[in-house]
Amino acid sequence: MSGEWTGGIVDGHTDDSPPTVEEWRSVALPGTRASFADATEPVAYRTVAYRTTVADPRADERERALLELRGNASRVEIWLNGTCVGHREPFVGPFRTVFDPQPENELIVVCERSGAVVDTGETIGATEHATSGVPWEVDVEARSQTFCRRLEARPRFTEDGGVIDLECEVDAGEAVDDAITLSLRPEGFRGSAAMQRVPVRAAAGERVTVSDTLEIREPSPWWPRGYGPQHRYTVRAKLGDDAISKTVGFCEVSREGDEFRVNGRPVRLRGFARLPGGDPVADVERAAAANATFLRANGHVPPESLYAACDEAGLLVWQDVAGVGSNDEPSAGEAGALAATLAKRHAHRPSASIYGVSDESSAPFDGLYGSGFLTKLRFRYRARRADVDHGAAESVADAVAQRVTETVAESTDEAADESMSGSPAVVSSTGPPGTDPDATRLSLGWEYLSAADLEWLLERERMLGRLVAGVDAGSLAVDDADPAEVPGLDTAILERRVGTDAGLEESQRYQTETLKTVAETLRRHGSGLLTGPPLRDPAPDGGMGVVSHDGEEKPAYRGLAQSLEPVQAVLDGPATPGSVGITLCNDTHDALEATVSWVADDDEGETTVAVDPLETAAAGTAQISPTATRIELTVAVGDRQVRNRYRL
Repeated sequence: MSGEWTGGIVDGHTDDSPPTVEEWRSVALPGTRASFADATEPVAYRTVAYRTTVADPRADERERALLELRGNASRVEIWLNGTCVGHREPFVGPFRTVFDPQPENELIVVCERSGAVVDTGETIGATEHATSGVPWEVDVEARSQTFCRRLEARPRFTEDGGVIDLECEVDAGEAVDDAITLSLRPEGFRGSAAMQRVPVRAAAGERVTVSDTLEIREPSPWWPRGYGPQHRYTVRAKLGDDAISKTVGFCEVSREGDEFRVNGRPVRLRGFARLPGGDPVADVERAAAANATFLRANGHVPPESLYAACDEAGLLVWQDVAGVGSNDEPSAGEAGALAATLAKRHAHRPSASIYGVSDESSAPFDGLYGSGFLTKLRFRYRARRADVDHGAAESVADAVAQRVTETVAESTDEAADESMSGSPAVVSSTGPPGTDPDATRLSLGWEYLSAADLEWLLERERMLGRLVAGVDAGSLAVDDADPAEVPGLDTAILERRVGTDAGLEESQRYQTETLKTVAETLRRHGSGLLTGPPLRDPAPDGGMGVVSHDGEEKPAYRGLAQSLEPVQAVLDGPATPGSVGITLCNDTHDALEATVSWVADDDEGETTVAVDPLETAAAGTAQISPTATRIELTVAVGDRQVRNRYRL
């Protein structure tokens, strides 16, 4: 029911009156810096207001009007018909308010300086990530005099099975002395159900919250894709003719050192970063089709539809909560508040399980191209120097991470739940080698060294590959693209890696080979958390993504989809003439016996190998002739065959 939005820079504002704006401009998607491109000061440092109107939804004057505003932002004021009806910091919707409507009702949302990026669904360049705004949807509906305004549900495992803690807020326009019927039923599978009634009493004009717990003897858990089914339940609260419902899933994600556990069992997490912009549901579908088990919401808070799609597809969400679009140093208090708000908001969602402190510090590796011995020594020397100089930033990250861990534990009661093993799944810092990151961002073959040098690096610094926050390698997306005009794509690096005259095909081939080499090396070394590159390019002409801005798959997408197959055979080194070993990777919970075969033009071979759960096993050696142009590996397990292809 969202109407047309206008927006403008606020030039006058008091606590008692709505903001004044010199010029209201039409905006298709509020919140983008492009809406105010001629502003003399960056929008991220100005107070911006957005305005729309909504109609009276009622057919009967005895009904009430409920406005719901969905979205996220750092700091907002919400004005309705000249009255301030809400002020939140941070704002993580939905926001609801009951009001007496006029035929047309003016809604104004004031966004102060940004500290958290909101996903507007529109392209956002690298310099625009700090823009606050209103990508929200607005709904206004008629409700009865007394209705269920809000339902919160938190499922959790117990020693006796499971429970769902419920809170139902009732808005009583008239006096009520009745009972709310709480019910639970499985969605699409045979499982336990429950129902009970809870008394509710309220005077006219009062708002009361009713709390209760539904017990389930044998809850069916939700699992990431590849580890089990995505069982979910529908919880419903009914009062008279009014009802409200929510879909929930039983899933506990914890971290023990470098190991992530889901429902008490270790898992291997494979996924992609996701930047603001694009269709969130389409992004989830793309990630799932490429064998991902999670998405990292990098530098922004995604819309609710992304979480819902991840619940259905079986993808966990890694949500950045500190330094998200901030122009200042991360604040432990702000990060903790955002983490607590999001944890409470998404307590019913099985996908919302990992929180991260975004701290993408850089290290001085410029110019360290190639893979010579001296270049690698220079790399290690610079990494060690960067580690020494990173002390102050590290202490800030540690303080933020500690606060995030505490607030996530408090908001989900995990600290007091004896059935929960390990700690909340928090990644305390991310960054390149040399910054002592909790999760490493790797750019071998792009910013420094070569992709094949990752093997050498991990032999000396094994911990760099245990948790990986991102992998870098970019490419063009169209033939006539100007690399200098592509946001986030360093022209000098692209020319160094591909050549000054290289075009679309060469850049995409290099991106594919680089990303496959890095991802498969990490799998062979048992990486517990492997975050690939950004899923989607932020701009039409190219970028670091493996899917173009308009949704077309690049070759790197298909290459990584093969590399991330749960059970896959990978080469132990570059696909070059000569002998190269083969490793069988098993990211499942099952012990397997598989047949691994290889074909390189006229040469071929086959090996039968057993591999334990979440382990790797040697699977023979391939002999590649100097005349071969490609090699294909095939894994046969039962009736299923999986292939992995390399160009020479």
